[in-house]
Amino acid sequence: MPLQHGMLLQPKTAFTAKSAHVESRLIPPYGGELVNLLVDEQRARYLKRASVDLPSLELSQRQLGDLELLANGAYSPLRGFMGRSDYTSVLNQMSMTDGTFWPMPVTLDVGETLATQLEPGCQLVLRDAEGAMLAVLRVSEIWQVDKPSEAKALYGTSHPDHPGVAYLLHQAGTHYVAGELEAICLPEHYDHRELRTTPLQLRRHFLSAGHARCAAFQASNPLSRREHEWALSLAAEYDAQLLIQPLVGVANLDSPHYFTRVRSYRAILPHFPRETNLVLLPLDKRMAGMRELLWHAIIHRNYGCAYFVIDKGCYNVPAGQDGASFAMEEFPVLAASYEDTIDVKFLPISHIRTHDTSVPSSNSEMADGQPCDNSIHSISHTLLKGIPMPEDYTYPQVADQLRRLYPARSKQGLTVLFTGLSGAGKSTLAKLLAIKLMENSERQVSLLDGDLLRKHLSSELGFSREHRDINVRRIGYVSSEITKHRGIAICAPIAPYRETRRMVRKMIEPFGGFFEIYVATPLETCEQRDCKGLYAKARAGLIKEFTGISDPYEIPEAPEVVVDTAQLSAEEAVQRILHKLRDEGFI
Repeated sequence: MPLQHGMLLQPKTAFTAKSAHVESRLIPPYGGELVNLLVDEQRARYLKRASVDLPSLELSQRQLGDLELLANGAYSPLRGFMGRSDYTSVLNQMSMTDGTFWPMPVTLDVGETLATQLEPGCQLVLRDAEGAMLAVLRVSEIWQVDKPSEAKALYGTSHPDHPGVAYLLHQAGTHYVAGELEAICLPEHYDHRELRTTPLQLRRHFLSAGHARCAAFQASNPLSRREHEWALSLAAEYDAQLLIQPLVGVANLDSPHYFTRVRSYRAILPHFPRETNLVLLPLDKRMAGMRELLWHAIIHRNYGCAYFVIDKGCYNVPAGQDGASFAMEEFPVLAASYEDTIDVKFLPISHIRTHDTSVPSSNSEMADGQPCDNSIHSISHTLLKGIPMPEDYTYPQVADQLRRLYPARSKQGLTVLFTGLSGAGKSTLAKLLAIKLMENSERQVSLLDGDLLRKHLSSELGFSREHRDINVRRIGYVSSEITKHRGIAICAPIAPYRETRRMVRKMIEPFGGFFEIYVATPLETCEQRDCKGLYAKARAGLIKEFTGISDPYEIPEAPEVVVDTAQLSAEEAVQRILHKLRDEGFI
């Protein structure tokens, strides 16, 4: 009987290895019991009535994923968010205080204001972004997070260039709240409902279909032929039923990339055996290397899989700005040493020999028009960078989905961000570039004038560092929307701070091109031009926090183009920019 998707089951009792004799054919849940935190209807009504006077927390996307996987048993044997002793033990020893192996902390972070309103024994209502009540947490502990210590334990570094460290330092709350959960319902998903299968549903399906040996294949990107062949070979070698289970924790439903990714999995599914299942896992990646791989293995076991097809590249983290590599190189050996501990067999795909179809990375050279021998895992990244995809790299059905999202570079959107001191010539260059592009491009060109944006988008902001950052991020967001819809955005804020410019780049590059143009006109020349008298007022102390005088300008580290309007005419400078855009294939 095929699995009936689309209706999330909410079992009233825990599903254990002893609840049905046929369950013994599947690997039992981790800890022996598939936890179910969903309460019955009577208890749910009571909790909703009682919630009127209780404090509440609106959960982030990452927190919603954790709540869902706690409630449906994917995090078995956990029954709530970890207390301090378990949290500390997991960080230091990769096990909870009762000795159960567990490599990653599962915690609920809150801000300082809410933390001061909570005390052990109280109840906290957990809600989604629309205010729907999802669960009640009976608080057992509240404590302040030592973020640098956690980062060092989890990631082996406290460097903010590591994505996990950056999240912990800049997005996570200041305190952790622990306690057991009573879940009223699972978070609502409006997308791909038929692929939102719970561990209990999937286990029942495996059993009804007679599948006793199951292997999880955790896809991170659209699948290539090589990955497809690896997965098939491993499944055949171990006589295991395949489960394709992509991580979709923080799915941006405003982004076409997420939907294209899922469509690509649907498109390749007919190339797998008919019994292959596709199930989305609402889990956000932590970038924690080996710890995370072992954690995922436990989760896949709870879904009924005794085998885990792994690709170490999916767990590597790019090198940081300081040049330190956060990548793990010995995954197969390290993972195998934990197989007896968690009773999951790791199947590294790099051990299977297949034909070598390669796609060049963005900085690879081309020889005689053919790709160099430098394969990468992300097909979408390849296409976004304008690199031709060999016809035999993936199946036509997958390629068609990706090409719809990633056209040739000359049809992709892009943002050109001019940065430099006041009076450097940014606005003049931006206007001239916009005119040149409008003369020769079929795409819509939007000139985001700094004064007009200040007037209409940021009129309430001043010129403190915080307000300048907010203004530049707003400009970045508008530019990302223009880029997403395949237009050209040209903007010329001063944008004095590297980290803010880096954030804007990260906003835009998933959707198209980003060109940072450093207008490196010397301060002396800018002061001589001073047509608005701003430098004179700043020197006199009449303008506080003026860039270049009383506030620093941080020179870009790796801009796409550097021009100096003290040495070049506006026409010459714009021609350099146009030449770069042509070289990169955007015009």
